Amino acid sequence: MTQKRPIFAVAPMIDWTDRHCRYFHRQISREALLYTEMVVADAIIHGPRDRLLGHDAAEHPLALQLGGSDPAKLAEAVKIAEPYGYDEINLNVGCPSDRVQSGTFGACLMLTPETVAACVAAMKAVATAPVTVKCRIGVDEQEPERALPELISRVLDAGADAIWIHARKAWLKGLSPKENREIPPLDYEIVYRMKQRWPDVFIGINGGIRTLDEAATHLAHVDGVMLGRAAYQNAAILADIDQRFFGAPASAPDWEALRDRMMTYAERHIASGGRLQHVARHMVGLFTGLPGARRYRQILSTDAAKTGAGPEVLAAAFAAVDFSGTEQEAVSA
Repeated sequence: MTQKRPIFAVAPMIDWTDRHCRYFHRQISREALLYTEMVVADAIIHGPRDRLLGHDAAEHPLALQLGGSDPAKLAEAVKIAEPYGYDEINLNVGCPSDRVQSGTFGACLMLTPETVAACVAAMKAVATAPVTVKCRIGVDEQEPERALPELISRVLDAGADAIWIHARKAWLKGLSPKENREIPPLDYEIVYRMKQRWPDVFIGINGGIRTLDEAATHLAHVDGVMLGRAAYQNAAILADIDQRFFGAPASAPDWEALRDRMMTYAERHIASGGRLQHVARHMVGLFTGLPGARRYRQILSTDAAKTGAGPEVLAAAFAAVDFSGTEQEAVSA
């Protein structure tokens, strides 16, 4: 089975793409595939499952990203996650953080493709949703032209349904996770070549993609495009996805309706014991480039963090934005 959708996704990002972020993004795009933060298999087996795996039904289509290197534990985590109804289960073979390396998973797994294949086979044996892999093009001194196709070949033989490739190497020593997202040079061409080599397999691309025009360019060569920081830091970019890539009717974003839905959601979260800041922190970059965006950011960054802050803070922030203005440089906002 090969996965042919989606063609657009918001990348899994630790500390960012939690359930509140995903609910917010879903209000802007109905079609984009959303990903959880990476959840370690051990945490699912031994930790608070509802907190780790629970989500709002509105978040679908939604993928769960798992971290781990023990096939048995990953299979158990997949079985535990089954009732939560995820649309895809993704194995992280790309995260370069020290925390992940100490657990012998993430990007360092590229050094042991046979282990990745065993993990995929174990996950496929118990999963009903598609099982996918997100990887780098290589790590450290690996030669990507050899390491990447070897990994792909092995995981496809193990039953993987799709491959997402972050088009950079990861340097496990000497670079921080932030530097690993920026310093290793991008090599989109090697991802294109992997698609040419496996034309019937869903292969998606990730890394350094900032605009929907760039996304469209990549889609001439691969099946899917994944945006990370660009989608998080300026979530309004998601407003054009459904029309541009999924054939939805063209329409102007209804920001007032978004405000009202997020106020209702925030009220629900606060009533259950949460804080407005848990929701509002993901909304700060929404109106980058519009008049009033600076004041909008100030309100969300300061007032939403105050004890007892309620949904009215969101209303005040939205009221600061001039939606009649044309898009300007963020510095003028």
